[in-house]
Order: sequence, then C-alpha cells, then structure tokens
Amino acid sequence: MENGKENLSVATLRRMPSYLRYLKILRDREVKNISSVAIAKELNLNPAQVKKDLAFATKSPGKPRVGFSVVELIKDIEDFLGCYNIKDAVLVGVGKLGRTLLSYNGFKNYGLNIVAAFDSDPVLWNSEINGKTIYPIEKLPEILQASGAKMGIITVPKVAAQDVCDMLISSGVRGIWNFAATHLNVPEGVALKNEDLAASLAILSQQLTELLKE
Repeated sequence: MENGKENLSVATLRRMPSYLRYLKILRDREVKNISSVAIAKELNLNPAQVKKDLAFATKSPGKPRVGFSVVELIKDIEDFLGCYNIKDAVLVGVGKLGRTLLSYNGFKNYGLNIVAAFDSDPVLWNSEINGKTIYPIEKLPEILQASGAKMGIITVPKVAAQDVCDMLISSGVRGIWNFAATHLNVPEGVALKNEDLAASLAILSQQLTELLKE
C-alpha cells in the first residue's frame, strides 16, 4: 500500500489533527516553510516520530534546510484525513452532551456532517439545533435510508445505549461513536469507538496531581 499505510497506527491518526492545527496557526502567521524537527519541538514530540507520521500524509518529502511548504503540508494532511470527503452521521440522544455536539461546527473540518438527530422526548420533535432537525426515534430507519448516513453517534443514557446501537446497525449504520458510559456489543463489520469522558477526566486529574507534586 502506498506510503506504507498498511502500518498506519491509531496513535499516528490521533496526532494528525494536532499537526493540522499547528500548521494552520503558522499559515495565519504567514510562515512559509517548517521542518519536522521544528514541528516536533513545538508539539513536544519525538522528531523521528513526526517525520514518520508526516510520511503517511505527504506526497513529497521536505526539502533539506527548507522543510515543508506549510500550505502544501496542510493540504496533504487534510486530504489524508479525508476533510473534503464528508461522512454523514446521525446523533441519538439530545441531552446536554448531544446538544453540545450538534452545536459544534468544527466537525466538518474533520470530515463529519451530522445530518439529523433523534430523541424520545416529544417536546424536542421537529425542533432544530444548529440547523439539525430532531426526530422521533421511530423515524430513524426512514431518515437513515433517505440520507445514506453510515455513522451513528450515541449520547443516550447507558441503559438505552445497546438498544439504540442495535437499532442503528439494523438500519444500515456501519460505524458507531459511543459517548454512553457502557460497553456496547457490535457484530463483525461494524466499527466502534468509545469515548469514556469519566476515564479521560480521571487521567487528567491524576496527571494534574503529579504535576502539583513537583
């Protein structure tokens, strides 16, 4: 596979948005060129790792003593991440977290477009958040078929998460982004990414505690 993408790691994918954000700051500052070593220093990463990461995304290596063109590197990483290949998704569960995700406009920068939302509360039906209409959960199969969306975002209470997951999959969804604090069972051929906010907070709190000891 070109650029050795068969060896692409999840860690590399997670670092790519950080590179992209930093490069866009440089572009706004009218910086023309940047080296992988300079990127590594700014982001506190290993230079060899940054060079290896960028090799997955770039169409050409940086020039000696010049580095990469900032503008070209931004385009290469955006293409690599599929920023112009929008992936349509639906969201189920319009509580506080669901509302926050619906209100966030930055997902399109990373190739995600939430086309509709669903909730069991009749008060919310046919209302809109950030231009996204909220439908009864019973309409999910119909809306999914009409939109062609293949990704589902779950932000319901954990007791309802597996039922919602099963409904999404039976309606044609192939990727689940789960924010419910519970383990989900999905069949082979369905991608699942869990976001455990409590675990992330615990890790951050532990890191902060260690820093304050220094």
